Amino acid sequence: MTGYVIRRVLWMIPVLWAVATITFILMHIVPGGPFDQEKQLPPAVVANLNAKYNLDKTFYEQYGLFFWDLAHGDLGVSFRSQQPVLDLIKDGWKTTAQLGVVTFIFAVFLGMSLGTISALNHNKLPDYLGVFFATAGTAMPSFVIGSFLVIVFSVKLGWFDVLGWEFGNYHKMVLPVLTLGVLPAAYIARITRASLLEVLNQDYIRTARAKGLAEWIVVIRHTIKNAMVPVLTVIGPIFAFLVTGSFITETIFQINGVGRRFVAAVSERDYGLIMGTTLFYAAVIAIANLIVDLLYAVVDPRIRYQ
Repeated sequence: MTGYVIRRVLWMIPVLWAVATITFILMHIVPGGPFDQEKQLPPAVVANLNAKYNLDKTFYEQYGLFFWDLAHGDLGVSFRSQQPVLDLIKDGWKTTAQLGVVTFIFAVFLGMSLGTISALNHNKLPDYLGVFFATAGTAMPSFVIGSFLVIVFSVKLGWFDVLGWEFGNYHKMVLPVLTLGVLPAAYIARITRASLLEVLNQDYIRTARAKGLAEWIVVIRHTIKNAMVPVLTVIGPIFAFLVTGSFITETIFQINGVGRRFVAAVSERDYGLIMGTTLFYAAVIAIANLIVDLLYAVVDPRIRYQ
């Protein structure tokens, strides 16, 4: 197991290098630069700014300078705020992580609950309702859900606030969590339902029931645990998505997290912040996938890593 973990961690290095290289190339393919949008700046000022941030150098020189700084733990400086990119990520990460973790707990609880209820009531009313939620939830984009929730529950009813995020204040937490969590909850419900239905038809489940075991024991000890492997497969990427992919939600509700800053950085062509945020997100996703792979061995003892 230890050797497997070490190999996976070492494999993250070329993965992050590839992500950084692709992002770097894409940024420089797009015409223009971070200071071209400032029409009022004279050409001499723009030239000085480009020289200050090494944007006047060739592509290969900029590429080499970026990785040289990265090797020394320096992600560069934001062209707009003049702050170190690492400080900006640290400042916004707390809010983004809180939103992502709370939404993840909500999505897993709701999705697994609905999927389990649907599977145990196959072709009955609870199953139909669960399938309807799973289908509708995966069909609606988050910006549609967010706009609907804002109009109905904030503008019309006045129940919740729509600006900012404050952990512990449900007036500011409910709408962002629902906006971000409906899609993953619906997806988890579909996977849970399908996995449980497959397990419920296995011979050992019929044997457990034939022995006279209580239904809740059959469900908890024999069914849910054995149906968790496919669910874990999607839970890992979902967790990574929720803690890194809240761009739209943070923008709709004006939450000052990493996602909103990344959207602003893209529109402003803030190269330093774009590169730093992309690398940070890639690292989070790689670590989340590694954790999920290790959890496979916990859920299913037959899985072993060499």
